[in-house]
Amino acid sequence: MSTADELEKLRALHASGALSDAEYAHAKAQLLGTAPAAGTVLQRLARSRTDRVISGVCGGLGAHTGLPSWAWRILFVASVVCFGFGILIYVLLWLFMPEEAKPVSGP
Repeated sequence: MSTADELEKLRALHASGALSDAEYAHAKAQLLGTAPAAGTVLQRLARSRTDRVISGVCGGLGAHTGLPSWAWRILFVASVVCFGFGILIYVLLWLFMPEEAKPVSGP
């Protein structure tokens, strides 16, 4: 099936109300190959501003993965004590994970 046929089907679905404006725009962008990239894992991760002990790395990992931040802290401490590489991973995450955006305050 050609791209033109696919676009026509999308337009028909949008016109019939089966697709919302946002869904239509997203599907069209994917079909045309102009959809924004989802980003790498490190680009989506962010250090927490509120759940932090040292730098917010474990809080950010906890928010992203669903594993509580205290569990991440235990994993990092255990990897430092048992293997020694946990501190290196923590420091690298601290350096490369951006801090989460400041919340927008109202007027």
